[in-house]
Amino acid sequence: MDNEKSPFINDEEEDSIWKEYKKTRSPALRDKIIRKYMPLVKYVAGKVSVGLPASMEFDDLVGFGQFGLLDAISKYDLDKKVKFKTYAVTRIRGAIFDEMRQLDWVPRSVRQKSREIEDVISGLESRLSRPATDEEIAKEMNLSLEEYQHTVMKISGTSVLSLNDVWYSGDDSDHLSIGDSIESPQSLNPDVQVEREEIRKVIIQAINELPEKEKMVIVLYYHEDLTFKEIGQVLDVSESRISQLHSNANLHLRSKLTNFRKGIF
Repeated sequence: MDNEKSPFINDEEEDSIWKEYKKTRSPALRDKIIRKYMPLVKYVAGKVSVGLPASMEFDDLVGFGQFGLLDAISKYDLDKKVKFKTYAVTRIRGAIFDEMRQLDWVPRSVRQKSREIEDVISGLESRLSRPATDEEIAKEMNLSLEEYQHTVMKISGTSVLSLNDVWYSGDDSDHLSIGDSIESPQSLNPDVQVEREEIRKVIIQAINELPEKEKMVIVLYYHEDLTFKEIGQVLDVSESRISQLHSNANLHLRSKLTNFRKGIF
């Protein structure tokens, strides 16, 4: 992606174009920005496509991601001193997940099994006052450890679980994504700001409490922007194992947020 020929000469010129676009909303400048960042849309769509069924075509994901790019261009605030690429990635990824949720493409049985595991983790961790181990979760579900891990693999292979899906406040129409957290706080209701900060603390604590490998997967995937294959090379395990660890970590994070919403965190 970095080798793509950029329509901007350098960062200074790009900043100049952004300032001019914010003043004029010139369609020509907007098109130039879109051309500059279309490779980023394809890159994010490629990352999201890993593990999805063949029925979810890459071109569709790119199309969904374009909505996120347009949203990012519309809402980007130069004064926040955040690079547009950093801001746009969360918007693009979020738009892809939003469209996929609306399509309701995840099989009902998979969704039910995912919620079942989340409920078990939530119940265990509220009783134990600490993170539940795979062995404890398996026992609670009357499964062997191997059967539980196989179940998680089935979920990881057919559904997308991300921190964008984790970061909720209330119902689906009132979610707080990582991208939203970059927005200017002046535009937010004070109560929303307080809840956003509380949720952020819950997520950070939950990530820190994950087993070391699961924590590494979350950090490398979302912060370092590595693919599952690249993370597997770093941790010296298979790509499928990374997919399992990723799903397992998200199940723990989602259950932690469920407990928070219930007021038992």
